[in-house]
Order: sequence, then structure tokens, then C-alpha cells
Amino acid sequence: MDAAFVSYARYWAESLRLPYLDPATVAAGVIGEGIEHIDTALRAGKGAILALPHLGGWEWGGAWLAGTGVPVSVVVERLEPPEVFDWFVGYRRQLGLEVIVVGPDAGPASLRALRANRVLCLLCDRVVGGIPGIEVPFFGERTQLPAGPAALARRSGAALLPAAVYLGPGADDHLAVVQHPLQVPHTRSVRADIVDTTTRLAEALEDLIRRAPTQWHLMQPNWPSDPR
Repeated sequence: MDAAFVSYARYWAESLRLPYLDPATVAAGVIGEGIEHIDTALRAGKGAILALPHLGGWEWGGAWLAGTGVPVSVVVERLEPPEVFDWFVGYRRQLGLEVIVVGPDAGPASLRALRANRVLCLLCDRVVGGIPGIEVPFFGERTQLPAGPAALARRSGAALLPAAVYLGPGADDHLAVVQHPLQVPHTRSVRADIVDTTTRLAEALEDLIRRAPTQWHLMQPNWPSDPR
């Protein structure tokens, strides 16, 4: 647990420095693995969905992508108090990210981003905003994960890419990992397709988290058996 808090502290220290770093410095701190999957998706013209856990240095990864000229949108939950939320929105815009707020307009705005052939980043290892999720097995216990990644991929045809950005051993070192796109079924049952895809996405998130479990910054209850 101590290592997780040390990792989380480093995430915040790096994130607060990002607006003051030039794109070349940010890019120098990233090694990519599987980044070609993003390029392939964007060449298809339907956008790409990066499905990420709260792991490592995801803000650095977003700033890096935006700094290379890739159009990036990110869906964020509304925070309280409003002043804190407004600060976060401004901060992410400084990094070159388009901000979409969780709520009734998030779905249409996300679809517009994908139709504009943007990369849409979705943190999806827990449900947010009180929106019901899809119940799936996750690390040995059933819990809910967001339906958004699967639903958006099915509707838009965008590639659904499980991804993570790990903190490396040195200061400002990062490993950006993008897995192969998940196959999204299109049967007559939309819900069954979304459940199937979300189940396989949960397995992919488990694989990503197991590579560096102490970098997983999930600091709140996430399973029915967790103490409240």
C-alpha cells in the first residue's frame, strides 16, 4: 500500500509540472509499445478509443499524444467544489486536450469526437457520475465497469484499444502501452454485445494492472465486498 501512495504522489508531482514542459521534453520521457495501433485506427478514419485504468502517469500520456499533433479528447467526471473542477478543466486544456464532462451530453460529444477522427481517452476501471455500469468479473469478484467504451466502439466503429502509461524507474520516464484492438461483436442484441465487450475489456485491464499493481491509483471502494 505504501508503494501505491508513493506512486500516486509521483503522478501528482509530474502532472502539476506538465503545463510548464515543452512537447520535446514530454516526448523524451516516453517509450511507446503498440503505438502503431493508434496510427492504424486513425488511418481508418473512425477515431480511436483508449480505454485506460487509473494507472501510472496517464496525464503524461495524454499530453504526449497531444504534443505529437494527435487530436485528443478526454471524458472527465464533475468534481466538487466547482472551483476545483474548473481548475482541472483549464489544466487539461493547457495540455492540449479537449474536455468532455460526464453527463447527459457526454455520449453525443464523444461520438462527435470519434467522427472527427480524434483519440478519445476513457478511464474505465470504475463507474463515475452515478451512471449504472455493466456487471463483469474483475480480479475475482463481480463488480460494475462503465458501459461507455463498448457502447461507443459498437456504435461508431472506432477501434477499442486497452492502454496504460506506466511510471518508469527514472524521473520523467514512462512506458506507454497500447494493446491490440478488442473485437466488438454486432449481433441483434446490443446489450449482449456490450456485456461481452466489457467482459473482455475487464480482462485486458487486469493484464495491464498486473504489470505494475502498485501503480494502480484506485483509492476508493470498487467491489460490493469493499468496506464502505
